[in-house]
Amino acid sequence: MRFASHRDIARAVERGVRRAELPIAYSAGFTPHPKISYAGAAPTGTASEAEYLELSFTRACAVSEVRERLDAALPDGIDVIEVTEDPATLGALPLEASEWQVVLPGVPPAEAASAIAGFLGCRTLEVERLTSKGPRRVDARAAVITMETDRGGADSGDPGNAKLRMVVRHVIPAVRPDDILAALSRLAALAPSSPPLVTRLAQGALSADAVHTGAAAGGLTLPVWPQDPGVAVQPQVPGTPGGPQLETTRPGGPAAEPADPHRVGAYDQLPRGAGGPAWAPAPGSLTGDSPDARERATRQRAEP
Repeated sequence: MRFASHRDIARAVERGVRRAELPIAYSAGFTPHPKISYAGAAPTGTASEAEYLELSFTRACAVSEVRERLDAALPDGIDVIEVTEDPATLGALPLEASEWQVVLPGVPPAEAASAIAGFLGCRTLEVERLTSKGPRRVDARAAVITMETDRGGADSGDPGNAKLRMVVRHVIPAVRPDDILAALSRLAALAPSSPPLVTRLAQGALSADAVHTGAAAGGLTLPVWPQDPGVAVQPQVPGTPGGPQLETTRPGGPAAEPADPHRVGAYDQLPRGAGGPAWAPAPGSLTGDSPDARERATRQRAEP
């Protein structure tokens, strides 16, 4: 299933919902669609143990019944791990970063550790990705919070396959695991004997301590921006299954504690543009209080 695209997975889920005879709600209009929402789909070619989707039903259903019926109706390789009932929407989940595991066949762990040290020592490391709109360059280094070799892989007695663990921040444009692997290969000439096996282990919210610790380890400094007094920041609780650097998120969990002004998330330290600029153009103008601008605005309002 790691080679199935997100659209293929969505089709399989829709068929599974119909086969399970769940009371799914449909959108209105001439072409109704089942109300199923997804968050942060994994790239094609990667496996995942932390994908979230939201189903809207026409009536209340038991959580255990939904999980059992939907899991039985889905194809092999797509398993329903947990179902919760949450009044909040999927977009309200603080999915700020992902924890990835990468197995590099034929690469010794010592060679992978040397490549990681070189990667973390770079301030920027751009790679080129071919998209539908042409080549696009992304900074693979800026999105990586932590990266290390997995000690469990070294202790398993298989010295020929290096195993990496990394926490990658969700940025725009998105930085994918293959972008990071391309940067590692260009930096240290890593050559796996077969395609790497990439698995997402968790998605969740970032804590400020982990972000600054990871940045300091790579010699980076993050700007501290004044917090918007109208934005509430949820404090993160350490010790979650995602590790100290990633706070995993589960729908329907306990209510958030009061915001701590001394504990600010990584994204809350970046400038936000949603509030608009501090200045505003004069009434009746487009780009300022000039005669030409006022004339253009009057002409636009008069045109049908």
